[in-house]
Amino acid sequence: MGENAGVSEPRNVTLLGSTGSIGTQAIEVIAANPGRFRVDGLTAGGGNLALLAQQAVALDADVIGVAHADPAEVRAAIADAAREAGRTAYTPEVVTGPHANDEVAARPVDVVLNGITGSIGLTPTLAALTAGNTLALANKESLIVGGQLVTAAAQRPDQIIPVDSEHSAIAQCLRGGRTDEVRRLVITASGGPFRGRTREQLHNVTPAEALAHPNFAMGRVVTTNSATLVNKGLEVIEAHLLFGIPFERITTVVHPQQQIHSMVEFHDGSTIAQAGPPRMLVPIALGLSWPDRLADVDEPCDWTRAQSWDFFPLDGDAFPSVPLAYAVGAAGGTMPAVYNAANEVCVDAFHDGRIRFTDIVDTIARVVDHHRDGNPEQVCRAGTGIETPALDVERVLRADSWARHEARRVLGLG
Repeated sequence: MGENAGVSEPRNVTLLGSTGSIGTQAIEVIAANPGRFRVDGLTAGGGNLALLAQQAVALDADVIGVAHADPAEVRAAIADAAREAGRTAYTPEVVTGPHANDEVAARPVDVVLNGITGSIGLTPTLAALTAGNTLALANKESLIVGGQLVTAAAQRPDQIIPVDSEHSAIAQCLRGGRTDEVRRLVITASGGPFRGRTREQLHNVTPAEALAHPNFAMGRVVTTNSATLVNKGLEVIEAHLLFGIPFERITTVVHPQQQIHSMVEFHDGSTIAQAGPPRMLVPIALGLSWPDRLADVDEPCDWTRAQSWDFFPLDGDAFPSVPLAYAVGAAGGTMPAVYNAANEVCVDAFHDGRIRFTDIVDTIARVVDHHRDGNPEQVCRAGTGIETPALDVERVLRADSWARHEARRVLGLG
């Protein structure tokens, strides 16, 4: 694992959200490929300082960023980890506070992997792009809520490398053809734990059932989004922004085995699919090493074993989050930010026992409608094709804040 032939200089990388699922798997990839990467910076929210400190010591990172922690507390955790590792001289730079991710993301490196969950990843995404760093983007929310703000910040065509497995698959498939040869993108979905159920059967599912994803172990928000298929809706918007394909040429299909991560259908009738195990190691590795591939990152499909792969149409009546996302994405402007923010509030309310499972998307739809009704610019763009003013961070964050407040109001949460 981790062949190094022909590699002269290691690639300098920064990992945002290093203690989360994407971050820890990225560290697995880095550890398995000695000499290929040099970790410059690590950041985390601050909920697991002990793990962050252990990662920092093991990787000899130059700077550690923590959004929610006292600097002395961070330094104490690092000192403890360094002492246990016999590296008492290790004293990295420590950055704390609400802008810690931004500061670390803006440091000049070869690749910044944004593995943060949620719309809080927007400003670090912009910081990395503005600094000219290649951005390996696992934080889909920052692209979705930022829209053209993020795509405009990219200074070259290959500056944003998708890490979501579906979009990594599409990027790989596009190596086999040009974008102007694409007839449509086909995004696959596992269907989550409730595939095949009707809307009525979904009313009373529990948080524990929603977190029982058949293939992936992920955080609470992402796993719940996979159960509601909000995650798939977000991925449709992400695909449109990353690859410039109109929404009417993006199709979603249910593929329970998740062996095919997505497909590209070309105008000559051929389809190229990217297949692999339902894990994130290959997309993460490609995000770090693009356009090169690392050796032996994961086990390939066993083509000698008898097996069947299934495909089903997505049930938009049982899972209205996906057709809603198509409409929100087509409207553009701040609508995707509203969709995403309202969802994050609803996911918390569901896990707190305040609302039912089906209330999540119903509430998102109400908040989206209220935003459209109260925002003439959105109505103008969606109804007549007239462009709204260009997005800026203030406008996006204002819409995000409004949507969270409105979702709480609709739900009667104060």
